[in-house]
Amino acid sequence: MSPKNDQGSDWTRLLWPNLAAAGAGAALAWRMMEAFSPPKAAPEPAATAWASENSIVLELAAARLRCFSRPGNGRTPLVVCAPFALHDAGIADLYENHSLMAVLRQGGAPLYLVEWLSAGETQAFRRIDDYLSDLNIFIDEIGGRADLIGLCQGGWLGLIYAARFPAKARKLVLAAAPVDIEAGSSQLSLLARSTPIETFRELVRYGGGFARGGEALRFWSAPEDGERVHELLQSDLPSDGADFAALVSAYRAWSAHVLDLPGAYYLEVVERFYKRNELAEGDFSALGRRIDLRKILCPLYLIAASDDEVTAVEQTFACENLVGTPVEKIRRKIASGAHLSLFAGARTLIEVWPDVLEWLEEA
Repeated sequence: MSPKNDQGSDWTRLLWPNLAAAGAGAALAWRMMEAFSPPKAAPEPAATAWASENSIVLELAAARLRCFSRPGNGRTPLVVCAPFALHDAGIADLYENHSLMAVLRQGGAPLYLVEWLSAGETQAFRRIDDYLSDLNIFIDEIGGRADLIGLCQGGWLGLIYAARFPAKARKLVLAAAPVDIEAGSSQLSLLARSTPIETFRELVRYGGGFARGGEALRFWSAPEDGERVHELLQSDLPSDGADFAALVSAYRAWSAHVLDLPGAYYLEVVERFYKRNELAEGDFSALGRRIDLRKILCPLYLIAASDDEVTAVEQTFACENLVGTPVEKIRRKIASGAHLSLFAGARTLIEVWPDVLEWLEEA
């Protein structure tokens, strides 16, 4: 995405759950707060335009479980855990030839997607534990054991889940998941660490207990130039053609559909992950127990993007030294491209994800 202006870019990154602050201090945040009217909850969004046919299996107050295949065939279900971030889960099923779900469906296993919903006005105090509980309900709904694919923040959530309930995860794939923040530096993690925690708290107070996605769109827009969209989505369509115009339209529709995040959850992620690196340090507790990543013994596939501005390669790959999985059962791969290219880039979907499917099918 492209910032509308430098100051607006700073403000927007403060609202990202990936927690970058773009160097804005509390004084700048307050000046910007005072300059605008109080933030409002995100308007009721139009339904996500899914590229692939799917159905809702189960809907909770804060999440939906969607099925992208025929349920049940004796194989272990495959569950994609989308990020709970500024934008919705549609990035996993953006458009024809830009759909991770379409690629994964070719593996033949029952295929599901966890779709996190924008926080309602009574959900400001939902925390990480609440989202782990939702994920646990979904896994139990489809049989109590699954292969998990975690995208970005959905990756660390899936990792915590696998450590908390090791018998419920057969195999685990982490794609651009920030696990050990101190292992490397991305633009966002550097800025998050350099910004006082009070700035984030003030932003949540300003949002009435939420990190408001709608505020981000005051200063942020999808790329306007076809060259940038071509690069991000790794498209080989002619930039002056109708097909490419439709692809850009789908991308912009996804970009415009933002979510409100519960302030409690947002601040937990800031403090516990980006400030204190608790998960990697062994100090993270969830659902009543300390999370010991060494309890994870299942096969692990780690994927990173070479030009990822959100998650450094090292922040994902450090996971192999934290889990109990034997080294011979861990696979690593670096894909070319940026963060979103890993989930919706046409080239990456062809070159990387079929290997994941083959790996999942191995005994």
